[in-house]
Parts: sequence; C-alpha cells; structure tokens
Amino acid sequence: MKASLITIGDELLIGDTVNTNSAWMGRILTHHNIGLYESLTIGDERQVLFDALDRLRKHSDVILITGGLGPTHDDITKPVLTEYTGAKLIEHQPTKDFIVRNFDKRGIPVSPSNLQQAMVPDSCEVLFNTRGTAPGMWFELSDCLVVALPGVPAEMKHLMTEKVIPKLAALNEKVPFYSYRHYFHTAGIGESTLSDMEIGDVSNFLKTGLQLAFLPHTHGVSLRVSSSSDNQEVAREKAKPLITHIRKSAGDHIYSENEKDTLPVCVVRLLTELRKTVAVAESCTGGLLGSMITDVPGSSACFLGGMIAYQNELKTRFLDVPETVLEKFGAVSPEVAMIMAKTVAKKTGASIGVSTTGIAGPGGGTEHKPVGLVYFGYYDGERHFAMKQLFFRERKFNKERTALVALDLVRRVQCGISRLPYDAKPILTK
Repeated sequence: MKASLITIGDELLIGDTVNTNSAWMGRILTHHNIGLYESLTIGDERQVLFDALDRLRKHSDVILITGGLGPTHDDITKPVLTEYTGAKLIEHQPTKDFIVRNFDKRGIPVSPSNLQQAMVPDSCEVLFNTRGTAPGMWFELSDCLVVALPGVPAEMKHLMTEKVIPKLAALNEKVPFYSYRHYFHTAGIGESTLSDMEIGDVSNFLKTGLQLAFLPHTHGVSLRVSSSSDNQEVAREKAKPLITHIRKSAGDHIYSENEKDTLPVCVVRLLTELRKTVAVAESCTGGLLGSMITDVPGSSACFLGGMIAYQNELKTRFLDVPETVLEKFGAVSPEVAMIMAKTVAKKTGASIGVSTTGIAGPGGGTEHKPVGLVYFGYYDGERHFAMKQLFFRERKFNKERTALVALDLVRRVQCGISRLPYDAKPILTK
C-alpha cells in the first residue's frame, strides 16, 4: 500500500508553525509497512487542494490530509472535499452532542461556528474525535482512499492511532508488503568522507527493494538501510550483506545501531557499563556539554559534575591554569585545554576529565585563531592530551558541535579506538 500526505495551512508554508505532523505520520505509516509516495504542504487554497488530489490519487492507495478542518473561514478542507466528492453536508448527531456537552461543562456558550463542526459530507465515514471538536473523515473514492484529519497534533495522533492505522493495516494485509530498516548512527566524520572514503561504492549491494540513505544531523550522520519484499524474512535477508559491509567499513565511527539512540545516551551507557565517571571543564560550550550528559536519565551513575570557567580569572582560580600560561599561549590553546581537563578530574575524583575552550563566534577571531577554533583536553590517568578542531562561524552550531565532539572523544578513547573524531591528531600528549 502506498500513501501520500497533504498538510494544509498558510502558517506551515510561511514558517509560523513547524510542520511536525508529516514527520510523525511518515514514521507511523512506515512502521506499519505502508510506503510513502509523497509528502506535500500547501496553503489554504481551494484549487491547489483540488489539483493535489487529482495528481496524488494516480499514484496513491490512500491520501492523508491534516489541517483545514477548523471552524474559521480559512479552513477549506471540509468544503473542498464535499465539493470534490459531489457530497452534501449533513449533521452528525454524535459530534454535535459531544460539542454541546463539552461546552456546557466549561460554561461556555456554543457558537454557530462550533456547531458547524458537526456538519460532515454525506459521502464520508465519520471518524469520531474525542480530543477535539473537528471529526475526521474517511472517503472511499473509486481509485483510492482519502482521509482528512484535524491539524492539531494531539487530535491527529489520536485518530491516526485509534482509527486510521487499524483500518489501513487491515486493508494492507490483503496485499502483503514488508519493510525492514536498520540504522547506523555515526559521529566524528563528515557525510561525504563517510560515503566516499569509508563505505565506498555500494552500487553492487543495491538491488530492487534495497536502499541506503545518509541522514546528517547535529549528532553526526545516520545511515538507514531499507529493504522491502512480500515476505518479511526475505526483506531482512536482503539487507544483511550491506549491513555487514557498513559495520565493517565504518566501525570506528558507529556509536549505535539502535534507531532511537543519541550520542549522549550511548556515552552515558558506555561509562556506566565500564564503571567510569566523567567531569567536565567548559569554556566555549558554556555548560552545554554537562547539560547534554545530564539530559540522559541515569547519568548520575557516571557524571560527577564540572566547572564553567568562561573568564580567564576562573580558569586560574578554580582550574589551576597559571596566569603565565594564559599570557603566553592564550585561553584558546592546547596547553590550557590539557590543564583544565586534568584539574577537573583531579578535583572531582572523576575517572575522566574532558575540557573545551574555543572561539564560538561570530566575533573574536584572529588570523591565527579564527572563529570556530576549538581545543579539547582529555585526561584519564593513563592518557593526557589535547585535540584541535576548526568549525564554522555560527555560534550555536559551534557550541553544539563542540559538545558532541567532546562526547565522541570520550567514547573513542574508552572503546580503544585509535582514530580521533574527524581524524584529528593528539597534540601535546603527556
């Protein structure tokens, strides 16, 4: 079964509202082995919706629409579908009773526009909505299904989960289709390098029903191997050779093969299993590194705490960075990063100390120390070194990437991986 999505609303097009509905719907449909043909966002325009329905029904078994079911003049979905299917509006008594009852409970008068929500096309099956006033609508056209749902995320998810997915799953069983997905999450390597230098040409692995997608994000690059077949075991077997190849070729960079894992989650899990603790000394990240760690439930098992030493005075007073070192090398230097990492480990009693010091931008850079320059310090009693990275000019991005690279640095060292993030080389090793 193939599905297409239409999300409706001018607010989605101009960016006033972030379109989270299509992403959530894509995930749940894929999870239930319903393939996606297209996801389309349109404004509140009658003809645009007409044209989209005409085009998508040629390629889709079901078209799912969210938005435009409210009581105001710009909510066009219901009138357009009424016209499109040649229907007439009739009153749906259960919806009307539900609306009246809920307004009475709140002591609010029911307006005509509220009651208008109970008017539905006589060509549809009503999907009763107990989370709001706008019911969903299920249309069975000659060549495909059209399902209209409210745009409010909580209402859409309720109807999708309780009404739509069970009906689609039952229909989908008549035409067996199974999809299998395997995820790799990588860090410390760019997308193009991962593709060209590590994984290489995979065209000989790819065949009908087998795909490899690169998914870059703030934590690194994820890979999704997807296969499909009319047999579940065949779909799984089809993906195995490519999965084995990626695991072998990109192994150092892979921090998880669990779809929902993040890098902080994996580092906390690793340190907890190793019974190691970590403390952080942060400058340019301003506490973000510690925040990422403590966002993970159970992080108290491995995270002791840290120090945000943004000003040089605090680096000297609390992290034992001599003023002479600051004067000679500057705060953004490998010498300072190493001292920060060792001191925070010693003073907290942590197994590992990691530090960040850099120029987040957009100003403050020089010819020799440009914006985006970051030094990391690492100390665990056996290894003590600094590492250099050069990022970009965007401040928030530099902070996020620095914190994540620091986590990946800890992961790699503790896993015995000799290659550092982005193939950096240790400097000033002691």
